[in-house]
Order: sequence, then C-alpha cells, then structure tokens
Amino acid sequence: MPIAVGTKAPDFTLKSKNASGVNDVKLSANFGKKNTVILFFPLAFTGVCTTEMCDITAGLAAYSGLNADVIAISVDSPFAQEAWANQHKIGITIASDLNKKTAADYGVLLPDLAGFGAVSARAAFVVDKAGVVQYSEQTTTVKDLPNFAAVKEVLAKLK
Repeated sequence: MPIAVGTKAPDFTLKSKNASGVNDVKLSANFGKKNTVILFFPLAFTGVCTTEMCDITAGLAAYSGLNADVIAISVDSPFAQEAWANQHKIGITIASDLNKKTAADYGVLLPDLAGFGAVSARAAFVVDKAGVVQYSEQTTTVKDLPNFAAVKEVLAKLK
C-alpha cells in the first residue's frame, strides 16, 4: 500500500548517473523551493517504462511550468539507468534505489515481479514544498500508467 496523502514524505538520497558523473539526488533539496513528482517504475529497458519516461520527457515543460521537478526511481543501477536514458533520450532525473529502501519506505516495493525478484511498483507521488505527500497512486498492474492528469491537477493547486 503506498503511503497516504498527508504523510510527511520519507526523504531520500539516491545516486544518479549522467554525463557529468555520479550525483546525489535528495528529495529535501526541493523543500521550500519546488514541488516534486516522484515516479517509481519497475525496470529500465522495458516497454511500458520506456513509454512512460519518454512521454514524461516530452511533457517536461508542463511540470516545470507547475513549479515541479520530476524524479523517476527504479531498482536498476545508475549505470544501467544512464545507458537506457541515453538510448531513448530520456531527459528527466532518474535515481537508483538499488537497495530497494526508498520503494519500501513509500510502500511500493513488490516482493517479486514475474520471477525477477523485488522491484518497485509503478507509482506516482506529488510532494509539496513542505515535504508533505499531496498525491499518492500505485497502479493496479505494472502495465498501467499513473493518472498524469490528476498529478497535474494537484500540482496546479499547489503552485
């Protein structure tokens, strides 16, 4: 069960890899400045995850216009995430939850996905500038996408 709206969002510091090197991605870096959309996805290099992240990249300006950063999180290594992002021109921040702690903290860790072991479910959260969860959704199946219209609606109210 994903954490509920009104809950203080668990802070995290995760690794991200891009052309400039390995960087820390910390949720609380946005506190007091921007809202944050957190997107959990099961695995890089899979069809639905690629479609989701490419669509979000194409619409990134809409999130920026709503004063929001987007952070995508999976259990893949930051090196696999970077290769995937480069291959598909994914332009959002992707962070590695290799130890699966952040997915567990948000209540979206699946114990086993089709024999691949524990991965994060597909989920979306909106965390406001104060660090409080304002939107929480785990999709029914990993093949379903979050309700991005609802995410944007919540962000529009927070601006």
